[in-house]
Amino acid sequence: MIFQNVNAQTAILKGKVIDVKTKGTIPSVNILLEDKSGGISDINGNYSIVVKAGKHQVSYNFIGYKTEIRSVELKPDETISVNVSLNEEVEVINEIVVSAGKFEQKISDVTVSMEVIKPTMIENNNTISADIAVNQVPGVDVMDDQPSIRGGSGYSYGAGSRVMMLVDDLPILSADIGDVKWNFIPLENISQIEIIKGASSALFGSSALNGVINMRTAYPKDEPETKVTIFNGIYMNPKRKELVWWGNNQPLFEGANFLHSQKIKNLDLVIGGNAFSDDGYRQYETEERIRGNFNLRYRDAKIEGLSYGLNGNYMSMDKTEFFLWLNADSGAYRQDKDIASHSIGSRFNLDPFLVYFDKNGNRHSLKGRYFRTTNSLPAEPEKNSNSDMFYLEYQYQKQLKNNLNWTLGAVGTYADIVAQLFGSHNTSNASVFTQFDKKFGLLNLSAGVRAEYFRIDKEETHTVVGTDTIKDIPIQPVFRLGANYQLVEHTFLRASFGQGYRFPTVAEKYTSTSVSLLNIFPNPDLKSETGWSAELGLKQGLKVSRWSGYFDIAGFWTEYHEMMEFTFGAYNFETYKPINFKDSADLAFYNANGFKTLGFQSINVGNARITGVDMTITGMGKIFGIPTTLLAGYTYTNPIDLNVEVNDSTKSTKSNILKYRNYHTVKADLQLDYKKISTGVTMLYYSNMINIDKAFEDLMGDGPSVGFELLPGLYEYRQKHNKGYIVFDYRIAISLTEHSKISLVIRNITNEEYMGRPGDMRPPRSISLQYVLHI
Repeated sequence: MIFQNVNAQTAILKGKVIDVKTKGTIPSVNILLEDKSGGISDINGNYSIVVKAGKHQVSYNFIGYKTEIRSVELKPDETISVNVSLNEEVEVINEIVVSAGKFEQKISDVTVSMEVIKPTMIENNNTISADIAVNQVPGVDVMDDQPSIRGGSGYSYGAGSRVMMLVDDLPILSADIGDVKWNFIPLENISQIEIIKGASSALFGSSALNGVINMRTAYPKDEPETKVTIFNGIYMNPKRKELVWWGNNQPLFEGANFLHSQKIKNLDLVIGGNAFSDDGYRQYETEERIRGNFNLRYRDAKIEGLSYGLNGNYMSMDKTEFFLWLNADSGAYRQDKDIASHSIGSRFNLDPFLVYFDKNGNRHSLKGRYFRTTNSLPAEPEKNSNSDMFYLEYQYQKQLKNNLNWTLGAVGTYADIVAQLFGSHNTSNASVFTQFDKKFGLLNLSAGVRAEYFRIDKEETHTVVGTDTIKDIPIQPVFRLGANYQLVEHTFLRASFGQGYRFPTVAEKYTSTSVSLLNIFPNPDLKSETGWSAELGLKQGLKVSRWSGYFDIAGFWTEYHEMMEFTFGAYNFETYKPINFKDSADLAFYNANGFKTLGFQSINVGNARITGVDMTITGMGKIFGIPTTLLAGYTYTNPIDLNVEVNDSTKSTKSNILKYRNYHTVKADLQLDYKKISTGVTMLYYSNMINIDKAFEDLMGDGPSVGFELLPGLYEYRQKHNKGYIVFDYRIAISLTEHSKISLVIRNITNEEYMGRPGDMRPPRSISLQYVLHI
């Protein structure tokens, strides 16, 4: 990159900037002279600047690295080369994230609450699916594949998500159901997982109502790298022997991961794969999958600042899912074979991209994604489905004067869905967004706005302001504001406010199906939900001897309007309207059809408020000479239903607490390394779940009881066991050579018996052996 300086007495300063440890080149390094003139390094780490002849102090700055200052003296018309090596800042409080503002920032500078998971934590725990990794983060929970941040979501029977799931900044929620395909995430090639807590729709659109999870894949370093992981595991018998259905043939699981990355001249190449087989600890619940992925990036040799590439991921699977237990006694790990849902399917995404730094240092990014999901049920072909999603995003970033960063973007999405469950539909989405991030000394300010258009078939969204819908404007605007102020060194105070919204998925509006006596009714009149979240937080850097990290505490307030929730009731399956037992025609329809009218429908239940406190401590380094890594936290949530008078009949208790929530959670992961031995422990604590759907336990208004038929013994089981639970995992690893290690991982070491959603008994103790070769 060259910045011209109009002066006859000039010279040229050029060179390359690299990482002192990895020897990899560093793009976008700011090279500044004392008069604030300068330039930036290109995609290959090269720079070339026209400067005044004479003596100069040149600083090399890049976020996440220590600033390097060089003294140079240039004669008129002279060209000199200065190659610079930068040292990475290893303190956790200086960790680099991109999700908060769609550009690189220190985590201490962002205006929202964020957490980061490193790949070492994923590997150390022999994590076989991304939801397990995410569930270890304080304030983040995954219930039966559905993510929730700070109690923002309960359980919605697999449809819709208030958390936006991204892989490399691009959405990976399925187009039909709007769910996360956790086993599709390429864990074998993760650089880090970034989690934003709170409404983020201004930058990420619909479904970011509750927050964002961004899985960032890795590109090769200068040296080639190959990693192979093989593991085998066994499910042990639960404490209650009557739960054992497998006799003397213990259920097993096994798998393997593969990753190779290298640079071939200007080409970055990454290929990876995963194979997994699981007998399942529950009857008629098995999984077989195989997955392959690649990342290709080419740094153009002719056009300075240009890079482009293609990423892809494919998975085929054969699985049978568990939904309803036989009973709470000997049948808690069993299900009716006729209810077990066997499916064969595939997932595939292809992501072309282009990044260009122009001569003024502005960044242009064009990213696309094609995402296809297929599901085939051999015994129930009427439930087959296919969905295709096409996504394209352009983003422009400009570093203006006086530490002002401007981001501008436009997004277009189109999806085509074919499914007998909810018919054939197509959706389209278009949006524009912009954000400004400004640094005033110790103060960082951030402000953003987004306008989004959404359509299912011919139905468009409309602007919602407060409780009013403006039907003349077919867009939804949202705003966000944030501030971060450094009080003293390593102490940061932040405040943020963000609006969010979520359009209903095709599945939520149009699904019509049944499982046993459980019916799901469509709701074509379902409206979008909106909301906002605010927080006040403090991040305090910590340093004890050679161990450094930070403590973070945040108070948060979230509100939802027209909240969508699957609600049990009696419905007219011809009109899809709720049955009014005081209406003679409705009562006659109910008496004629009985159980056929009972089931769940996604409806707008009204308003909700969630307040609470979220605390995290994290760090790494040496304590008493022993390398120690810690991630721990506590979250308190108070999730209130503001329409309790209307919704009281659907809850299992008389309290105004939203369904499928807990007041308290505590999570921790501690890792110790000593010479060739590493050991660690993970802990999860959940207080009792206050409210569930009343239909699972009790009578439903004036209708008959279906709880006994759906989940026999659930009421008695919850009366005895719904007191909260604590689960510990333990691991130990031994390095065999410089490039290989073997690990023993014991999950649920105390063999705790516990339940997620109603009827979802979680795994008993399991033991796995893992071998890792890394060259």
